[in-house]
Amino acid sequence: MRLLGNHRREAIISLPGLTLFFVHLPIHTLESAQFTVTGPDQPIIAIVGEDVVLSCHLSPTMSAEDMEVRWYRSDFSSPVHLYRYGKDQYEQQMPEYTGRTDFLRDGIRDGRVALMLRKVTPTDEGQYRCYFQSTAFYGDAILELQVVALGSAPLISVEDYQDGGIRVVCRSAGWYPKPQVFWQDLTGRRVPSLSETKSGRHYGLFEIEASVIVKETSNISCSIRDALLKQEKKSTINIAEPIFPKLSPWITIPCTILVIEFFVICSLLYYFKTKEKRDEEGRWRNWLRKAEQLSLDPHTANPFLLISPDGKRVRLEVKGKDQEEPGYSEGFSYSPCVLACQGFTQGRHYWGVEVGSKGGWAVGVAKQSVRTKEGVVSLKPEDGVWVIERQWWGQFWALSNPVTPLSLSKKPEKIRISLDYDMGLVEFFDADDVIPLYTFAPASFEGETIFPFFRVGGAGAHLRLCP
Repeated sequence: MRLLGNHRREAIISLPGLTLFFVHLPIHTLESAQFTVTGPDQPIIAIVGEDVVLSCHLSPTMSAEDMEVRWYRSDFSSPVHLYRYGKDQYEQQMPEYTGRTDFLRDGIRDGRVALMLRKVTPTDEGQYRCYFQSTAFYGDAILELQVVALGSAPLISVEDYQDGGIRVVCRSAGWYPKPQVFWQDLTGRRVPSLSETKSGRHYGLFEIEASVIVKETSNISCSIRDALLKQEKKSTINIAEPIFPKLSPWITIPCTILVIEFFVICSLLYYFKTKEKRDEEGRWRNWLRKAEQLSLDPHTANPFLLISPDGKRVRLEVKGKDQEEPGYSEGFSYSPCVLACQGFTQGRHYWGVEVGSKGGWAVGVAKQSVRTKEGVVSLKPEDGVWVIERQWWGQFWALSNPVTPLSLSKKPEKIRISLDYDMGLVEFFDADDVIPLYTFAPASFEGETIFPFFRVGGAGAHLRLCP
């Protein structure tokens, strides 16, 4: 769109004067080129507490170094971030974004820029406008940011007696947006809630409390489902009879026999379990000697990931204006992910990753086809990704469907990953422990090449391939 002056001038111009006007038409107006601004064609999904990148570019390709670039929401005069006169301007910035934005200008000479928004909160959700203005034209694009937070696993407790039954309460916290809550009995039948409360008292995140009345012995489960990603967390409780009938004296002998049989069975189970553990330790030592020597593939990396020269380390990097622009363009566009150079189509393989103790990350395996997908990569088995994840606040879970919280006695700083392509197994271990943290089985690889997969998110997070 062309910028026009604010004043009108009326004059009587002769034919020679009109000719002279066109001869002396300002040269810079003739050289100005019209452009359009383009952003992602689908909403950008961000996780509460992590960082997100909002990118846009000019079409056709042209330099934006001397243009004004502005991100704003509803008020043009109160920007989320403003770049003008070749540098960042913070005087008019919205207070809630102070210290949380970085202008990523690696591709500004080609009209490609991005805004990194740090430590996303629920209030950041909504529309953003990416606005460019040159001396003659201006244009903008609308970007939609959706925010999600998966709360804690449901905690089920028995409260008191009510209406001839037992009142059972399900509680959970840390959800956004408002999740769905439902109860199920042992057969999978929905049980209507007696009451349900949702509140957003803590940092805009929702707390959930729902209750039911149980009037007979039953296994009952409480499920909480995220409305955006459709991921679910579930807990189950067994409600037994509060009063048990007394045993008659005549059944003492059969009970004694049952106790002896139970002891014998437990002894046999312990023997076979111990033998299985010894066999597993032997197989584990063999895997250690045959670990894969992997390296990261920079051609699959998100442009804002920095990979070390030896291909062993990766971290999220905010590049300065004078740093060299990434030379690869086949990588993940909107998710901070990277694959290894090596892929597998058969056999059993093993490798290790040093994950450290800071920030968020996800490690595992993915199908080769995941690198061709546009937008944010969905970390789910049905989309060809099998990973475990650490959130920035320290929660670990396996991204199954629904997700599975991992209750760990200590926070692992090295993850061992085992892939058995032929059996369809993906296993995760802590350091040299032989007991898996989690196992995906069976995993459907459908004949595709499977690559080691890595995702880095949040300040301070980094990953390193290790022997």
